[in-house]
Amino acid sequence: MNGAIAAFLIGFPALFSIVNPISGALIFRGVTADLPHASRAVMARKVAVYSFVVMMVALWAGSYILAFFGISLAALRVAGGVVVALTGWNLLNQPESHEAKKQEQMAGAGYSDDQALFPLTIPITTGPGTVSVAVALGAGHPRAWPDSGWFFLGMTGAAAALTAVIWVNYHFADRLTAFMSDTATRTVTRLSAFLLLCIGVQILITGVEDVLSPLLASH
Repeated sequence: MNGAIAAFLIGFPALFSIVNPISGALIFRGVTADLPHASRAVMARKVAVYSFVVMMVALWAGSYILAFFGISLAALRVAGGVVVALTGWNLLNQPESHEAKKQEQMAGAGYSDDQALFPLTIPITTGPGTVSVAVALGAGHPRAWPDSGWFFLGMTGAAAALTAVIWVNYHFADRLTAFMSDTATRTVTRLSAFLLLCIGVQILITGVEDVLSPLLASH
């Protein structure tokens, strides 16, 4: 049980920071403003479900896909750490331009059912950064049973909890936008960006340690 709690406490903050459902909800509300509330509710539910599928595939199949292509976990952590850290850095310095880019991705997309998957889920909600973090988290699972089972349970719980947060934020996006001012939105975005930057640096450090440890041990 302690292993599941530890995995949840690692997975949920990492995924929450990269997904940033509060910021995503503001974009979701802006681009679906012309839809009736019932239609937005359906769209929000679909985005949440699709996001859960993306995270689960990245968590539990990502490392095996990497192994198939001969990519080591250390390489993934180094590359993923760089990507996540750069994303956090850019968002920390220019949150408005980051969100404006997401708005452009939605421009002219329309409101068909297909848009719930692309671009509302990918890349607006769970983009490349989310996949990188999820794959890195899943690839670090313990090898021995029952530790691996508790890890699986904790990470799955983290993805499920974040799915619920995404759904709640998107479903009540109209109330969220009415409640939060522009200053509050930017503050939340910058705090999330700083945490994301720290997570990216930690992933990078772990990857570098994985690369250097065998070299140092041989000397």
